[in-house]
Amino acid sequence: MSSIYRYPVWEKMAPRPPKGLAPALLWVLSLFIGLPSPVLVQPSPPPQSSPPTEPHPCHTCRGLVDSFYKGLERTIRDNFGGGNTAWEEEKLSKYKDSETRLVEVLEGVCSKSDFECHRLLELSEELVESWWFHKQQEAPDLFQWLCSDSLKLCCPSGTFGPTCLPCPGGTERPCGGYGQCEGEGTRGGSGRCDCQAGYGGEACGQCGLGYFEAERNSSHLVCSACFGPCARCSGPEESNCLQCKKGWALHHLKCVDID
Repeated sequence: MSSIYRYPVWEKMAPRPPKGLAPALLWVLSLFIGLPSPVLVQPSPPPQSSPPTEPHPCHTCRGLVDSFYKGLERTIRDNFGGGNTAWEEEKLSKYKDSETRLVEVLEGVCSKSDFECHRLLELSEELVESWWFHKQQEAPDLFQWLCSDSLKLCCPSGTFGPTCLPCPGGTERPCGGYGQCEGEGTRGGSGRCDCQAGYGGEACGQCGLGYFEAERNSSHLVCSACFGPCARCSGPEESNCLQCKKGWALHHLKCVDID
């Protein structure tokens, strides 16, 4: 009579261990060999933060000069104003262009954490001293004398690059007044115009894609937006389209959705 016991499915699938110590050890070893090797997951490296962008040397020089002028105001305010006018006028005349005052100003011209300012001051301290004692009368603008003429870090407004070339559109209205000349006022940059929304062309003197001329005269240009799907147009209406954006087709001066 056959047995009614049924082996569980897993028992039928699993190999039966052989009898005896040595065969049993070999059987256990074979099971471990057959197991898949553990997968070692390497931890993801931490995200790399981009290094901080150093300011252009011209901007550093501008900041140094601005701080210098604030120091001049501070030294007068802190040392004078007590009420004895005659005494103060006599002292001020001696203090105004003194070495003592210059030292006080230079000590506070750079904040402790402004490494670029400290580095520039170290390079230019003798020039600042020369201006203070000998050049103030003939060159009253310290920024122009130090940053542009002596150190050649900056350019006049409306110019850019190593030789201070005029920006597109001219020095009076760089980029037509409708954009930013890259590198303007510094000895770097490409001079390319980064135009405002709606404007385009080398000197931002044209209307960009999706805009039309609403008004123009010798010194003024107004660019207004076309109707939604129009890429080029002659006016603001739906029927003023000359070219359509992707996914639209021009039909009788209107843009029709084809998607």
